[in-house]
Amino acid sequence: MLPSIQRSTFHLFSSILMFLLLQSNGSGHRKEKLPCFHQISPIVSQDGNVVFGIFLSLFSVEVNQVTGAKLFESPPNKACQPYQWLYKNYQQALAVVFAIEEINRNPNLLSNVSLGFHLYNTYHSDEKTLQSTLQWLSGDTRLMPNYSCRNQDKSVAVIGGVTSALSVQMGTLLDLYKFPQISYGPFDSVLSDKVQFPFLYQMAPKDSSLHQGVVRLIVYFKWNWIGLVITDDMRGEKFVWEMREEMAKNGVCMSFTEKIPVSERRHMESHEDFMPRIVISATKVIVIHGDTDSLMILRHSQIPLFIANKVWIATSHWDITMRPIIHYGSYFHGALTFSYLISEVPGFKTFLKTVIPSKYADDILLKGFWLSAFSCSDQQENPKQEICSQNASLEMLPLNYFDMTMSGLSYTIYNTIYAVAWALHEMFLRKSAERPMGGKEYLGLHSWQVPSGVCSDSCCPGFRKNPLEGEAACCFDCFPCPEGEISSQMDAEHCKKCPEEKYPNKQRDLCLPKKVTFLNMKEPLGMTLAIVAISFSFLTALVLWVFVKFQNTPIVKANNRTLSYTLLISLIFCFLCSLLFIGHPTTTTCLLQQTVFGVVFTVAVSSILAKTIIVILAFRGIRPGSRIQMFLHPRVSNYVVLICSGIQMIFCGIWLGTSPPFPEADTHSEYGHIIIRCNEGSAFAFYCVLGYMGFLALGSFIVAFLARNLPDTFNEAKFITFSMLVFCSVWASFLPTYQSAKGKAMVTVEIFTILASSAGLLGCIFIPKCYVILLKPDRNTQNRSKIKRILEVKFSSRH
Repeated sequence: MLPSIQRSTFHLFSSILMFLLLQSNGSGHRKEKLPCFHQISPIVSQDGNVVFGIFLSLFSVEVNQVTGAKLFESPPNKACQPYQWLYKNYQQALAVVFAIEEINRNPNLLSNVSLGFHLYNTYHSDEKTLQSTLQWLSGDTRLMPNYSCRNQDKSVAVIGGVTSALSVQMGTLLDLYKFPQISYGPFDSVLSDKVQFPFLYQMAPKDSSLHQGVVRLIVYFKWNWIGLVITDDMRGEKFVWEMREEMAKNGVCMSFTEKIPVSERRHMESHEDFMPRIVISATKVIVIHGDTDSLMILRHSQIPLFIANKVWIATSHWDITMRPIIHYGSYFHGALTFSYLISEVPGFKTFLKTVIPSKYADDILLKGFWLSAFSCSDQQENPKQEICSQNASLEMLPLNYFDMTMSGLSYTIYNTIYAVAWALHEMFLRKSAERPMGGKEYLGLHSWQVPSGVCSDSCCPGFRKNPLEGEAACCFDCFPCPEGEISSQMDAEHCKKCPEEKYPNKQRDLCLPKKVTFLNMKEPLGMTLAIVAISFSFLTALVLWVFVKFQNTPIVKANNRTLSYTLLISLIFCFLCSLLFIGHPTTTTCLLQQTVFGVVFTVAVSSILAKTIIVILAFRGIRPGSRIQMFLHPRVSNYVVLICSGIQMIFCGIWLGTSPPFPEADTHSEYGHIIIRCNEGSAFAFYCVLGYMGFLALGSFIVAFLARNLPDTFNEAKFITFSMLVFCSVWASFLPTYQSAKGKAMVTVEIFTILASSAGLLGCIFIPKCYVILLKPDRNTQNRSKIKRILEVKFSSRH
């Protein structure tokens, strides 16, 4: 309900302000308190700086049978006519008093401004409704259109219209004077027509899904033969159409539809036999749609002596406990009711418990209700006088007379008063900011200002106009601009896209320049990656120095010392090439990034492949006369490295010659940012380079795995196997991660993969050897390895 209060406050603000500016001063006249409640106008009043007109349905009166033009041929009947209390509706009047008192005590809402109200009874006839409305406008019991008999007219809005019919009847006059009218009755889509009802606002929530809920309940209990009772108006017709459509979808049939005329709303017994006709029908499940006042005739209809059990499904707007015939009150016992979810108003029940006539001595309405509800008289000699003593309380009354729980209509009235109060509060704050005033001048009204007449409010920047189908060009809705587009003017017809280098702000009324970003060496991530790359390159250089220093030891001389040097040098460049990915991309760095990375990694992997091939050939070529011996020449390993690296260089040359990488500005990956990165140029060439490198790594892994158990003291096939397993795992994880990353994350993923795979090769192959060389020198003084002896024998025999 709070969001609806905020929306209503926004719409009410303009109408209240417009009405205040049109009011003028007049003369006052004090009302005389007459003995008949329905002739007292207003019934209850409370003075204030600003005053609300409250129209509630508190009691019903025998109305004139004359209708149409004849109704206005004679003055209204001033005789004291019998009336009947609608007891449960009196809670609505108390909700008004509670809200007004609560707001007047609140220092943060309308400070230095008091609220007042004039409470009127609404009658279910055109004659009485027009009479009450004219009395409100005239400020006197005498009906004087276009004149106000008050010394100072403080009226700001009318809260009333428990039914759509009453709202329309009241609005006929109120619209002429541009009076804001807030209806608290059930929502009616007909009243949302701002062309026909420009100053009428509805506070009740929409019940557009009510028919779906009712049919879902019916289907749940597997009922399929349903009767429907509705009011004979547009709202009832709409509900019938929706119910039939929804029932047809779910295989539910409608046995009958009973339409109750809303024009006959008297408290006397109806001459029509609506209730008997409904009760004697064979249908066991009856759905009732309408409000308490519109279905008054149903409430007073006679009930047959023989009552068949029925299941009643109704909405909370129809209060079945208000039926005056207590003897039949249990007929609707167990009815299923659809109601809105409302929040408990703090302090309301406590307020109701403290309401007694002596607390509000001037409230003749409360006194009349008290005497009638407690069935007592105001004469002291009445034997039932003790019931009306000071110890009596509203909570002593039965449910069909008064309910201590706030009803849906009372809750809506309470929120309506707060909505108008907040609208006034906002209006006064704006007027105070424009021109500070004090005292009564703060509420000064200027009749010369004329409100602007528009069909639709202007669309603010960030929105565009959307014409309403079938309406005039000046009637439109305001839709927010789509993502990536803005409108910087009022009532923009279209939204426009921002340039590539800019993006819309949150309000979508301005294009802001995008922030240029890349993996910078100065930011923490870039600095960390650079430090890691340089540290690993120095570590690799240190390992190379150790191998050169101890080059004549068996562990260094085994498995081809030259290939070890080549592998270590290539690993140094592998670590350093990651630095090409950090910093502002240029044409040069984009050309070198992938090509240098591809070539140096290929040299490293091909060196490992050559190492494993030499081990296999050494043991396979032991037999005399084996043809494999011709491949044991030291140059064979060099040829393997040169050939494999040469093929990769050819791939890179074709790539650079056909579709080379280039720097680009990515404006779409991150909102509000322009990512400067290197475009691969040809994704096919990029993955060919990676694929070829992966092919060599897989070959090295297979060959090393086959040679892992060959007998030799310094056989490094096991270390190569594990290192290539790490290498392949890292790059296998790289591909899906790289594809899903965007912006700087893509560059970060590739740098991390280069560093992780290079570190895997360095750690798995060379760190164990350094451990033996530096910490276990006794294990490095054994006889030469078997591979070394085999190679020396083969080479010496050839010479």
